[in-house]
Amino acid sequence: MASSINADTISECSEASTLIDGSVISTVPDRHGFLGGAQYSPEPRQGPPPETVLRRERKWLKMLSTWNFYMDRNYRKVKERCRKGIPMSIRPRAWLYLCGGKLYLDQEQGKYDECLRATGDSKCLEDIKKDIHRQFPTHEMFNSEDKPGQHELFNVLKAYTVLNPEIGYCQAQAPVAAFLLMHMPAEQAFWCLVSISNKYLQDYYSPDMEVVRRDGFILQGLLKKVCPPVYRHLKKVNAEPLFYCTEWFLCAFTRTLPWDTLLRVWDVFLCEGVKVLFKTALIILIGCLGTAKSRKNCPGLCETLDRLRNPPEEVLVEENLIYNINRLDLTERDFQVEHQKQTRRIKLEKIAKSNEDGG
Repeated sequence: MASSINADTISECSEASTLIDGSVISTVPDRHGFLGGAQYSPEPRQGPPPETVLRRERKWLKMLSTWNFYMDRNYRKVKERCRKGIPMSIRPRAWLYLCGGKLYLDQEQGKYDECLRATGDSKCLEDIKKDIHRQFPTHEMFNSEDKPGQHELFNVLKAYTVLNPEIGYCQAQAPVAAFLLMHMPAEQAFWCLVSISNKYLQDYYSPDMEVVRRDGFILQGLLKKVCPPVYRHLKKVNAEPLFYCTEWFLCAFTRTLPWDTLLRVWDVFLCEGVKVLFKTALIILIGCLGTAKSRKNCPGLCETLDRLRNPPEEVLVEENLIYNINRLDLTERDFQVEHQKQTRRIKLEKIAKSNEDGG
């Protein structure tokens, strides 16, 4: 059984390997395809027994065959099954349905190939070329230009810039697109990226980053509600939300979490929406700084940010993180109130700045 964040925290709020740049690089990939790096996990996973997995697979196949019925009439069951974890064999198809990528795929047949045939913006294409080799360089799909991963990643990102030229290319899209490509064919990954960008991370990739900034303040407001001591500590050391949550939100934790944990978070994220990113961030903040001792060990901004960038291992363990996300005491109303408050705040700041510039 998963353990919760400890009571004090709640109350206060292979084969031979070589070293390359400090990272262990194995000749044999782990079960997720990693050859090394922070997300390499060679140990066998202690998952549900095979009979449980088989039973869940059958339930998911039945649910996917009548998807609209479940989404319209029994969404509670979809949410319950996502929180338990989607079986690995079902996950690519389930994610495609959950995020709405399947609707785009069916309605826009031929559009992906059309985008690939287009010339594309030369600056966007140059920026993509500079970035693709940086995405999961220790994963077997992306660790060489000869592998299909880098080529498919370029295509998916190029197609997105052609489809949405007003947004173009944002670096944070690359790890999300690469993550999707690890689980599904390029055309499906493209439409999932489009749907996630439109529905879940709406306006996150605009150049001014105003929405990410707003959501950082929403996170700060929610933290004040669920764990005031951590909120006060971050204010004390002048840790602005954008200092620690930008990569979390823009990349939807694809650069942050252990791989098994990331998969489980995405199961819930694609079902329940962006509030899951907020809850995940809150659990990490509380897990890192929720005790008096942990805050005492982080007296300044640098120590605090370093701890948030390197959370204790037990905070990120799959079952612990999901358990704590699900038990976090936040309602839809809490999110709505904070969203309205911070939207109003940003608007007033813009008006004030406009008046200053005009004066």
